[in-house]
Amino acid sequence: MANDGGRKHMTKKRILLGLLAVVIVAVVVVTALGRNRGDDGLAVEVAAVDRSTVVQTVTATGKIQPMVQVNISADVSAKITRLGVDEGDWVEKGTLLVELDRERYVAEVESQEANLSAAQAQANLARENMVKAQKDYERSRQLYDRSLESQASLDAMYASAEVEKARYQSTRDQAEQAKAAVRQARDALSKTTIYSPMAGTISMLNKEVGEIALGSQFQEDVIMVVSNLQGMEALVDVDENDIVLVSVGDEATIEVDALPDVKFKGEVTEIANSAKISGQGSSDQKTEFEVKIAVLDPGTRLRPGMTASAEIVTEVREACLGVPIQSVTVRTVEQLGVGKNLGESESGTPRFLPDDEGFVEVVWVVENGTAKARQVKTGIQSDTHIEILEGLAESDQVVVGSYRAISRDLRDGVAVEIGGGAEGRDREG
Repeated sequence: MANDGGRKHMTKKRILLGLLAVVIVAVVVVTALGRNRGDDGLAVEVAAVDRSTVVQTVTATGKIQPMVQVNISADVSAKITRLGVDEGDWVEKGTLLVELDRERYVAEVESQEANLSAAQAQANLARENMVKAQKDYERSRQLYDRSLESQASLDAMYASAEVEKARYQSTRDQAEQAKAAVRQARDALSKTTIYSPMAGTISMLNKEVGEIALGSQFQEDVIMVVSNLQGMEALVDVDENDIVLVSVGDEATIEVDALPDVKFKGEVTEIANSAKISGQGSSDQKTEFEVKIAVLDPGTRLRPGMTASAEIVTEVREACLGVPIQSVTVRTVEQLGVGKNLGESESGTPRFLPDDEGFVEVVWVVENGTAKARQVKTGIQSDTHIEILEGLAESDQVVVGSYRAISRDLRDGVAVEIGGGAEGRDREG
């Protein structure tokens, strides 16, 4: 009996603990709901729809570079014997920039000129032999006409004349080849002295006197760079999803890390036709397009290679209906709380027309203390606001917060309580 009494006591205790747990959970739930709901419904913040300017932008990062710059490299290989400039110097077109060791190229010119003289001498000798052979043939033909020379002798003289003629032509060709070799050697010699092809600033100097300049027509060994620093541009990379929005002539604002307090105005001048892909085959793969933005007011502080970020204005809508971006949400019809019949307007037509995937783009409008889902058609968007093309009217009270209420908690027709401080908040200008 004592054991039965103990068991009954333990059972009652468990029941009481269970009831207490239920009460605690209920209190927590009510408290949580009370944070989101006022006395009359779900607490929300609203703002009146009005007309404003929505500016759509695309951001990109890259480097500052001159609009016009020339890499100075040698076409012939030789040791640098003189540098006529220092980095940062201003040079005019035709200014001496670099002198290379000329000794080997001078010797090559002298050697080729000697070869040319020998070839010309051989050609002159061959010409004399050709003339003599031609005269011998003419004399033999005259004797043959008077029957004083045999046909065999005439044929031999003819053959000898033709041979000398061919030999002369060969020596002439050799002389022409020798002339070409002289021209090539002189050209190589002339390339040991390099002059500036344009007026500008020496923006980069990669070599010192005594170093070897590797001459190549196919792979540059850049000695220095001459740049026109009066015309600067930002070369930035734009994501493939944004490049379709960018057009030549779009305005831009450029910021440079080295000049944090300065903003430069720019204009898009060139858009690459082909993409560049980085991190191919990895999870970090990016597909981007190079865009050139001319800096309209570069001043004197911009330098090639500075890191820059650009905000390109791709579209502007003035005096359009706009709402904060967070006010627009996407729901299925069932999530809107109107059932599968899509709801009906006063005319009996469906209020919502889902897209192919069953989603509806909506804004929540407060009417007489009740939240109503409005399907909208959106246009461009800025960092904070989105243009509404259809579905809203000026002065409609749209829900702007909380984010959870907009994206999850609100249902069509649910009672709401407007929170303080949100209505009439500042809009984007």
